[in-house]
Amino acid sequence: FKFQSMTRFYGKLDLLVDEISRLKRKKYRIAILSGNSARGKQLVHALQEKKIMASFTEKVVDEIVPGQVIVMPGTLEQGFEVPEIGFAIISDVEVYGRPSKHKPRQKSPIRGKKITSHQQLRAGDYVVHITHGIGKYLGVKSLEVGGCIKDYFTISYQGGDKLYVPTDQVDLIQKYIVSGGARPKLNKLGGNDWNKAKSKVQQSVKEMAEELIKLYAARESVKGFSFSKDTPWQKEFEDMFPYEETPDQLVAINDVKKDMESERPMDRLLCGDVGYGKTEVALRGAFKAVMDSKQVAVLVPTTILAEQHYHTFSERFSSFPVRVEVISRFKSVSEQKKIITDLKTGQIDIIIGTHRLLQKDVKFKDLGFLIIDEEQRFGVSHKEKIKRLKKNVDVLTLTATPIPRTLHMAMSGVRDMSIIETPPEDRFPIQTYVVEHNESLIRDAIIRELSRGGQVYYVYNRVETILEEMHKLQKLVPEARMAVAHGQMNEDELEDVMLGFYDHKFDVLVCTTIIETGLDIPNVNTLIITSADKLGLAQLYQLRGRVGRSSRQAFAYLTYRRDKVLSEAAEKRLSAIREFTEFGAGFKIALKDLEIRGAGNLLGAEQHGHMMTVGYDLYCKLLSQAVKELKGEKEEPEVQPVIELNVSAYISDEYIEDMSQKMEIYRRIAAVSSLEEAADLEEEVEDRFGDIPEATRNLINISRLKVLAKKLNISSIIQQGDMFICKFARDDSKTLEMLARFSAAFQKQITIMGTSTPAFTLKTRGLKGYRLLTRLEKILGEMESMQETYSVV
Repeated sequence: FKFQSMTRFYGKLDLLVDEISRLKRKKYRIAILSGNSARGKQLVHALQEKKIMASFTEKVVDEIVPGQVIVMPGTLEQGFEVPEIGFAIISDVEVYGRPSKHKPRQKSPIRGKKITSHQQLRAGDYVVHITHGIGKYLGVKSLEVGGCIKDYFTISYQGGDKLYVPTDQVDLIQKYIVSGGARPKLNKLGGNDWNKAKSKVQQSVKEMAEELIKLYAARESVKGFSFSKDTPWQKEFEDMFPYEETPDQLVAINDVKKDMESERPMDRLLCGDVGYGKTEVALRGAFKAVMDSKQVAVLVPTTILAEQHYHTFSERFSSFPVRVEVISRFKSVSEQKKIITDLKTGQIDIIIGTHRLLQKDVKFKDLGFLIIDEEQRFGVSHKEKIKRLKKNVDVLTLTATPIPRTLHMAMSGVRDMSIIETPPEDRFPIQTYVVEHNESLIRDAIIRELSRGGQVYYVYNRVETILEEMHKLQKLVPEARMAVAHGQMNEDELEDVMLGFYDHKFDVLVCTTIIETGLDIPNVNTLIITSADKLGLAQLYQLRGRVGRSSRQAFAYLTYRRDKVLSEAAEKRLSAIREFTEFGAGFKIALKDLEIRGAGNLLGAEQHGHMMTVGYDLYCKLLSQAVKELKGEKEEPEVQPVIELNVSAYISDEYIEDMSQKMEIYRRIAAVSSLEEAADLEEEVEDRFGDIPEATRNLINISRLKVLAKKLNISSIIQQGDMFICKFARDDSKTLEMLARFSAAFQKQITIMGTSTPAFTLKTRGLKGYRLLTRLEKILGEMESMQETYSVV
């Protein structure tokens, strides 16, 4: 039998009812697990109110008749359906969602965190060590040093030299990431090549930062138009927005308004996934401009996008005396002439158009606000014309290419950016299946979408035989209206097909990956990709982002040829895309390739080359340092305590077998930043993997010592026999004062050392392992309490 996994309903009864109705129409026998009896009875009542006849039973029944729905107590990790025998079981996890075991920690603003992709670091990946350069990661190796076992990350360099990095120094290594996954040249351990390359990039980055700061300063000195504060009409306009704004959206809206009300011309970049609400931010800025009798221009790269924006703007402004027009090839010559005349005389408030807006005959009476959608998709000559149009005008540029947070942080203060990362309310992750190409499954997926009035993208990436494929599909699903779209069609023909699909003249669009960057059609919620194993990860992610733009559950079927043995790389790509179903997965490793494309668009080709030299993460770090230095901001180096104790601290293969899970736990232990976080992590590890062995508990306790050492400004704690040498990071009066206090409070336990850097020794009378770590934590904890008390006084 072939099993298909069950859809998730996230506690939404309507979605569950739709699925049960579909299964009942196919005469399936349906069993639903409800967890406990009380929930089961409530569910039966709720289903009956929705005209679904269901019955509750405490016991497992011998037989379910076709079309019958049985609800019973019980739990299962995942439900499934078996088409051959017409049976489906829906688990409690699918119905109610997974209960959260831990209270969610409030998301703190990201401050250029150390690389978080260690979880995905696999043997054979290239890494960058900040001091030693580019090497090849070989995996985790347990080594015995001085009678204690510890784990080390093993990195191979040119000539086969190996470097062993302690797992608590994970922040010194970063995955080497560049666009397209080019293979870098390995550095020589102890050689000078790496330092030379790093210095060259540092110099170039500094020059670019200087240029950016000059530009920024020049813009600060230019006087533009200062828009008025919000009017009552503005509030009325905003209240008509039918959705709840996301927190990121509200921040972006405030950023834009603040810029518009200031005297200097705005030049803000707004980044966010498609469908995350960038257009609403632009609409509110446009309304504000029109309220001050200024004209608004919306510049887009394609005619289809122009038409789409025209629909959106016209709809949102329909209750106000605002004239919105669109200029594109769909307008006749006489219509275009009239629009140009009306624009010149100020009768048009908002004009939307392609590069047609950049032609010499287009003149504005009083342009005040320019919105540019996906600027990187315009050619060089168009970009020059855009520059002229930008003069003294407030500009908002929208992009769906993710600009990574790290780059955003690095450029804060030289480029105004807002990022929308939170998905809108009522948006579900896309249900993703990786399956063998199967005609009955394809037919079923298309019919399921059509039955709820939706549309389907069917991606077939071979232009030569695409028409043949459409005819095959037409025979399989004769009730569906189909059309073909690919890059070798002429522009007018392609746009006509896309607009026809947008207006729901077709149900299924058989197309190549041309839809990767295209229209936002909320009605398309099923995507079928043939030969998905041949596509890159970033491409698969982009394609999947074409669906799931409404409050409906969306489905993506990534299919590969029947009986085909997938290569290891293809299997990895497909399993990765299936794993990244959560929102914002775009900022995980799956999108690193795109992020770098985004970085290239933002910084230009030369800097992209430098990024290739040192890897993406280190590049961002160097850029951030250069910007802060040039702005005169002194950055106190963060203390990263080194702790070397004679205790075994590692995660054994017996405790956590899976390498990627082990990597994730190492990364999270290394990133612990508070004692509460360490306690939460310890509890979670015990929940997931069982009783914690002493060596792993030691690892977590060392992370607690690091947290306390950091607070006390201690740079290292090194064990020598029964004695511990603790050195401070700074030699200043405050440190010496605290040291004197500690000495007075812990008379017999600590001795001040007469070294150039303030330090003290600590004795613990022969304690070992877990008891030693607990004692150290107690002493450092008392010191930290003393420090807090004195700093308050």
